[in-house]
Amino acid sequence: MEAAEKWGRRIRAFRKLKGYTQEGFAKDLGISVSVLGEVERGNRLPNDQLIEEVAAALNVTVEELSPRE
Repeated sequence: MEAAEKWGRRIRAFRKLKGYTQEGFAKDLGISVSVLGEVERGNRLPNDQLIEEVAAALNVTVEELSPRE
């Protein structure tokens, strides 16, 4: 599994766990739903800034969000 796919799965799982819709979460992050969708589907690797913003919005650490090897 590629890194982008691992990140996408983790972000989607945490987003759902916290009760966010894709639309609401994208709005909170200030990104488009299409960008969030691409990240969650593993078609786009999130950059470090986005990873930090996602972790902050979900109230988890970057370490918690990071895919396990």
